[in-house]
Amino acid sequence: MNTGDLAWVLISSALVWLMTPGLALFYGGLGEKRNLLHTMFVPVLIIGIATLVWFVVGYSLAFGGSGSVIGNLNHLFMTNVSFTKSTKDLTIPDGAFALFQGMFPIITAAIITGSVIGRVRIKAMIVFITLWLIFIYSPLAHMVWGGGLLAQLGAIDFAGGTVVHISSGVTGLVLALMIGHRHHDKHIPVRPSYVLIGGALLWVGWFGFNSGSALAANGTAVLALVNTWLASAVSVLTWGIAEYKRHGRATLAGITSGGVAGLVAITPAAGFVAPWAAVIMGLVAGFIGFAGITFVKNSFGYDDTLDAFGIHGIGGAVGAILTAVFADKSIGGVAGVINGDVSLLWKQFVAILFTIAFAAIGTFILAKITEFIAAPLRLTASEEAQGYDSILHDLTLE
Repeated sequence: MNTGDLAWVLISSALVWLMTPGLALFYGGLGEKRNLLHTMFVPVLIIGIATLVWFVVGYSLAFGGSGSVIGNLNHLFMTNVSFTKSTKDLTIPDGAFALFQGMFPIITAAIITGSVIGRVRIKAMIVFITLWLIFIYSPLAHMVWGGGLLAQLGAIDFAGGTVVHISSGVTGLVLALMIGHRHHDKHIPVRPSYVLIGGALLWVGWFGFNSGSALAANGTAVLALVNTWLASAVSVLTWGIAEYKRHGRATLAGITSGGVAGLVAITPAAGFVAPWAAVIMGLVAGFIGFAGITFVKNSFGYDDTLDAFGIHGIGGAVGAILTAVFADKSIGGVAGVINGDVSLLWKQFVAILFTIAFAAIGTFILAKITEFIAAPLRLTASEEAQGYDSILHDLTLE
């Protein structure tokens, strides 16, 4: 065991945990006044739900055994997980690996809520998220990072382009389509300062998210952090330019969202590409992210409340494709198009399409199960108009 590596992974775990309260503030600032508190309440509640699911069964299903689609039950309640040695040829103990990986389902599930917050019942959301973490997130994590199907295919995902961002974005979109448009759309961002503070916490946490995925304090961790820094910074600028060209102004909420778009795009590539490629990915991410929440959403007419699909679903897919383009064998050990190997491109396409189909079909089925065993997904028109801050939290903001 290496104490330096262990220290970095423990710090990174804390940084990734910080992303969820950051997302709560970010979403709260972007959301409606009548649901401000509730918008922040749900991601924090998910910290409890996702942590317990991971402890009981999630880690075992994601990283136990050697199946193609899902793990086994050998680590239920984190039994047989060593806190002093590694069974995965790492320089950190299995317990630290389980801790770090356990932070990812929390933020992934929290992202989903942005698509439907304010019009989905809290009871239904709790049941759905619990089922989703078991039957969607855990198998995807196993297939990508646990030696399963997509890893065997040769697809690569450094820190979560498919597992975290495509899965959450597609899930949010499917739920939004199933639930339908808001009855009373009063969606005017109410707290730009919350967006900035929450976005900053997301940003800082993302350095641990990507750099910590090296699972060691080494050169790959440094590269991942540098790439994350560059891509997110450049994406701020391109988002701002796009927003200014379309609306004649650039906003604080907008360019902060631009930073998040860059973070999403670089996530699958962070340890596989050179810094110059990260800059190009950031340039693309800002424009694509802005197009995702404007042109794409307006063209298809779906109601993705806080743009979880536009930023995370579309951004994750774009990042996964660009990873195949810019992956440099001399840096990350995997050759992409720039090295003359186009085979990674089709592997990434297959992984993207598989993730979309798996998340979409699974979400539809689990949503129907949720309606059967818990409650209707959607609030009534009168409840939606009243807002969850008043219904559940006994608070009305004037």
